[in-house]
Amino acid sequence: MKKDIKKYILCLVIFCVVLVTLVFVKRGNKKLSIDNYPVIHETKFGGVYIKMTIDDFNELGFKFGDSVDVKFSNGYELLDLPYYNGYYVDIDEALLIGYPGYDYIKVAVNYGDDLWLTAKLNENDTASVILNEKEKYLNIQNASDIHYPETQGDISDIVFANYRNVKVGNIKEGILYRSASPIDNSHNRASVVDRLISNDRIKYVVNLSDNEEDLVNHFNKEDFNSPYFKTLYDSKKYIALGMNMQIKEQSFKDGLVKGLTAISNNNGPYLVHCVEGKDRTGYFILILESLLGSSYQEMLDDYMKTYENYYGITKENDKEKYETIKVRNIDMMLHYIVGSDNIDLTKIDDYSLYTKNYLLSIGMKEEDINKLINRLKLE
Repeated sequence: MKKDIKKYILCLVIFCVVLVTLVFVKRGNKKLSIDNYPVIHETKFGGVYIKMTIDDFNELGFKFGDSVDVKFSNGYELLDLPYYNGYYVDIDEALLIGYPGYDYIKVAVNYGDDLWLTAKLNENDTASVILNEKEKYLNIQNASDIHYPETQGDISDIVFANYRNVKVGNIKEGILYRSASPIDNSHNRASVVDRLISNDRIKYVVNLSDNEEDLVNHFNKEDFNSPYFKTLYDSKKYIALGMNMQIKEQSFKDGLVKGLTAISNNNGPYLVHCVEGKDRTGYFILILESLLGSSYQEMLDDYMKTYENYYGITKENDKEKYETIKVRNIDMMLHYIVGSDNIDLTKIDDYSLYTKNYLLSIGMKEEDINKLINRLKLE
């Protein structure tokens, strides 16, 4: 009898252990997800904010480098998206991004069409994010993950401001400059840029990132300290284009034409900037460099100078990140400008022919292209 009781108790214990184990296994196998969160149209760069902060999203267990599925309440879905803290995908590829400084996680198409419009979303729609595979894209995340300092310390003005005179190809010295913003102080660089453009007596500014309302908001902030830019603003020696980075959208193409035409119709020296002087500025400057006879290597060296200034990345000290940035950024941009992904960029002798055709195709007048070249070229 006692043996039977012991066997019964032992069986009961084993049953309970198995039951508890199955419960925990079932819970452990449950897909990590957030369900039916409100969405917001992010119009500055084009995309969809999902109304959850990056920190809150990550605290749930999502990690940069994971693969996720995003499903909208209207039935539109994007599967197997990488979740990154930067735009580490090719042109026209979608991703979920938790970019430092963004209010929420965002779904977007890199350099492509506005996802809000593509997905036909409205303010009543919601989004769900479901983990697809842990760490599937972790190697790309680790190779691409870079950050820059927000305080100057002992960094020189020109490096901290990502400021330089563009003097490659047939561009004459002292006519074209690029930098971080002299007005948007979100990264503590505006006053430094303002000092530098004052020293070089910049006469006209092409602002790619702000619209007129943005400019007024910058002026009204307590930390505004850019008196030289304010004199240019008061003299109307600037253009504020408020461009996103969706290079295939007509609004981007229109802004590009307006900015280039403004240079053709005004006296320099010129400053071209966005917020960091990196992506939008990088593309705009590539147009000018390629139009003025620069070689691939000259354009590459100038483009990558930004990554040396901000992140200390060079081909010598971090070849993996250098190559990743080169392929995913400047090479992608140049392939788009020349109109082919299959052409060897290093073998093109004259980029100007491709660039002229590109500018004509997006609506720039030939006479303005010629005026632009004359404004910048060596005598």
